This record gives sequence, C-alpha cells and structure tokens, in this order.
Amino acid sequence: MTEKTKSEGGIVETIKTIVYALLIAGVFRTIFFQPFWIPSGSMKETLLIGDFLFVNKMAYGYSYASCPSVIIPRLGVDIDAQDICGVFDGDNTRLFGGEPERGDVIVFRHPVSGRDYIKRLIGLPGDKVQMVNGKVVLNGETVPQEPDGAFREVMALQGGQSNRPRCENGPVGMGGVCEKSRNIETLPNGVSYSVLNIAQQQSDNTGIYTVPEGHYFFLGDNRDNSLDSRFARNAGGVGFVPFENLIGRADRVMFSSSGKSMLFFWTWRSDRYFKAI
Repeated sequence: MTEKTKSEGGIVETIKTIVYALLIAGVFRTIFFQPFWIPSGSMKETLLIGDFLFVNKMAYGYSYASCPSVIIPRLGVDIDAQDICGVFDGDNTRLFGGEPERGDVIVFRHPVSGRDYIKRLIGLPGDKVQMVNGKVVLNGETVPQEPDGAFREVMALQGGQSNRPRCENGPVGMGGVCEKSRNIETLPNGVSYSVLNIAQQQSDNTGIYTVPEGHYFFLGDNRDNSLDSRFARNAGGVGFVPFENLIGRADRVMFSSSGKSMLFFWTWRSDRYFKAI
C-alpha cells in the first residue's frame, strides 16, 4: 500500500467519523435533550441571560417541533424544524405525549416565527387567565404573592446581544445597582417561584383569556419585561401555544456566563452550575 493510498484512506475514515458523530449528536438532540442558551431577561431571576441548559425532550413526547432547528446567521444557515419535519405538522398531537404541569418552565416553538422561546406554564386548556394589578387571576381566584425583598444586579451590558436590564429604581448608570421588587408566587398545585416587578404598565391589567383546548398560556417570571401569552402574535407576543409546539421541559442550569462569550472565563457564574430550575 502506497503512502498516497494510506493518506486517502485516513481522510475517508476521518470524514466517516465526523459524519457518524454528527448523526449521533443529531439523534441525541432530537430524541433526548436539546441545548438552549438564555438570550433575554424575561425569566429573571429563575433564569439569567447567559444560562446554559439542556431541555428534556422526553417530558412531553414528540412532535414536528422536536426536530432541531439549525440557525447560524453569520454563515447564512437557517434550517428550521418545519423544513425537516413539517410533514408532521398540523394535527396538534404528539407521539408518546405527556401532559405538562402548571408551573413547568418550558421551551416551545413560536407559532409564527418558529423561534424557540422559554416561559413558565400558567394556564392549561379550559382555564380562564387574567392579570389584575400585576397578579394572576386563575379561574376567578387570585394567585397569591408574598413580598420577598428585592432582586439586585449590576447595571451592565448582558449577553451576546448586550442587553441593558430595566430597573425599578432607574435610571441607573453603568456599574450601579439595578433593583426590582421580588415576590414569591404560588400556583394552586403548590409550585412556587419568584416573579419580578419593574413598574405599573398596561400588561399588569388585562382582559380574561380563555385557553382553547389543546393550547397553553405562558408568562415570563420577569413580568414587566416579557412578551408572552398576554400579547397577540402580531404584537410580538406568543398568544396561546399549541400542544404540538412544545419542545421540552427545562429542569436544571448546567453552566452560566454573564459575558458576551463563554470563553470569557472571568464572567462564569460558578454558583449557578447544575442549579435546579
């Protein structure tokens, strides 16, 4: 065997190894867990910009939305789950489907844009949901909130999008302390979590939303900084989310970085590694 033949054989084996690795990763991501970076502050303080987690796709079964999207704007790559598995779209059903529970933090596919969102499930099919003075009214009963001090963070550019946090004590200069009121909200099934308040605004008081069959109502924990089911899809919100659009449940933060890149090791938040959601 010549050196040239050995070299060509080595290249072929390398390519095969890469292809197999990509196939295995694709199957793993489609069936079991999908990586997800938190790009915005809509779920503070439960989830911070720069948190990295794996979404449990086995929790609710599988639909067309379980197929991964591959979006790399810099390279012009925009392969959507609809492009890969769109043939399974339209009947609002799932394979091995499991019902989500109120209070779950869920990644789902936006019904219009197709982008992945993460919010907390508040309203189940048939529920009547309303916001009154910043509190959730669920089927005619106000969901209780207990004051829990303030959530504080440094006013700084956050994440790859260089977002500036909104502050209840604003305006706050760079490097100053940004504060938001924090309350502990407890749903009827006993699930408790913190919600933040920035200011009185229109979304604190809404009409009554009746959740249709086969759909769900979501809110962000950072209530005054979240485009969620309170807002119509043509206004930037998500409206009611179909069952088939659920991707999976977020259970635990695996890694976290407050910087523009995960390579900036001095911005790593070691206190958030493996933190339960």
